[in-house]
Amino acid sequence: MDRRNFIRLAGGGVLVAAGVGSLGGCASFTAFPAEAVEAWSGPGSAERDPRRRAVAYAITAPNPHNMQPWIVDLREANAITLYCDRDRLLADSDPFGRQILVGHGCFLELLVQALGDQGIGARVTLWPQGALPQPLAQWDQRPVARVELAGQGQRDPLFAHVLARRTARWGYDMSKPISADVLRTLSSTAQSNAVAAGGTVEAAQVQRLRDIAREAGLLDKKVPRVVIETLGKLRIGSAEIMAHRDGVALTNFLARFADTFGMLDRKAVPAPGSPADKQMTEMYVTTTQETMGWIWLTTAGNRRDQQVEAGRAFVRLQLKATELGIGVHPMSQALQEYPEMAAHYTAVHRAVLNRDAPRSESDATVQMLCRIGYTTEPTPAAPRRALASVIRA
Repeated sequence: MDRRNFIRLAGGGVLVAAGVGSLGGCASFTAFPAEAVEAWSGPGSAERDPRRRAVAYAITAPNPHNMQPWIVDLREANAITLYCDRDRLLADSDPFGRQILVGHGCFLELLVQALGDQGIGARVTLWPQGALPQPLAQWDQRPVARVELAGQGQRDPLFAHVLARRTARWGYDMSKPISADVLRTLSSTAQSNAVAAGGTVEAAQVQRLRDIAREAGLLDKKVPRVVIETLGKLRIGSAEIMAHRDGVALTNFLARFADTFGMLDRKAVPAPGSPADKQMTEMYVTTTQETMGWIWLTTAGNRRDQQVEAGRAFVRLQLKATELGIGVHPMSQALQEYPEMAAHYTAVHRAVLNRDAPRSESDATVQMLCRIGYTTEPTPAAPRRALASVIRA
């Protein structure tokens, strides 16, 4: 598929600038504003507080729709308290906040690694005031975690790859297979007492999961409230990107052209059979077919602490993949828990765990399903909010 003909979205979907496909190369990637991606250079020398320096690395963590749903409280000496920003939830695609909390686990792991890189130990307490309830409407401002600076920390070798880590969503080399040894290395890196890691490069199992992921994606693009939620997170052009520094950032010509001339409606789903709809379908087919292997993270239950721990394991997996030159792309659609996705949610659990989807927090759960492969093109760093915007001090 000619990738110049569509606009890539961070969540794995696409939006087509209908009627302007003939512009071809004008759709190529344009760099994000330098200030929007400054986090990927690490903290500046002026940041002397080791806690702020650690947070400066943690804000690069992967998270759903790049919403960066974090608040960090530094008002207690020698401690960092992590909260969820409830204004940054994804109520339609993530109705129980599970994926948002996986993102908090990613943040927490990078935070601990960044402290260790400074020789500072970290004592982590999850949910010090109790876990958040299942319904998002009942979420309050209780902390996700409290990190106490304590003792001598050890440098994690994976920390060397923090600023190079990316989520590679396209361009996997189908002529270059993933070996079983590489899969074992990735899995062992992610494995922990709380999280089990597994995967496959076996042809039949790879194809089974390709089929599930493809069909889940094709369904996802048909659910109006889910599509519109994603469209609402678009940041098109430098001005919007700098105003938000989150969400799905687009700077290429086609995106800006379509938005300027009313070809991109952020409050409507592309009509079935329209050029946009057809190209979205083609994207899901192509992306899943390019998958050279799968890796997954599971937990023995689906408690809030297990969701956070899955995030810690996932970012370790991505860091190891970065070291090995391998792309890792979470295919989140089949793991979304809104009602229309139920059949695909069950299919993933049967394929990975040989059991039905969880019905309670005590049931085994697939927390992450990721396609893997060697990439054929570089992935740009995504915008991040300014450090000061996430800190309360």
